[in-house]
Amino acid sequence: MSFEGGILIDHVAYQRARAELGASFVRLLGYLREDGEKSLRALEGALRADNAAAMVIPAHTLKGEARQFGADPLATLAEKIEDHARACVERRDSPSGAIEDVVALRPLFVRTLELLEREANPLAQRRPAQGFGRRL
Repeated sequence: MSFEGGILIDHVAYQRARAELGASFVRLLGYLREDGEKSLRALEGALRADNAAAMVIPAHTLKGEARQFGADPLATLAEKIEDHARACVERRDSPSGAIEDVVALRPLFVRTLELLEREANPLAQRRPAQGFGRRL
């Protein structure tokens, strides 16, 4: 695979999703963008409102969609926020302990989505293969 997102994207899961989803892949990637933005806004708003219950579903949604495309670090961070929010709901506690994670979520989402969309673009410039038949 040509993109340098090896840390942000599990290439095997990405290729599997691309193969399984076929022609729907790009459309579903668009849903990740739309739903992800909604989830981020909902999480940020819920955190400002000190509402742990309102954080659970958007974090869960983002986790699932990210995992579908092999965006494991994004999914893991969303899961951490979801787990924290659930624990706060059970304890009837403030979700303020998730501030750093929620703040870190947006830039991670943006960078991950850039990598996914760049690779999904059929006109994306590919790095030439190195090795036999190619000048180094």
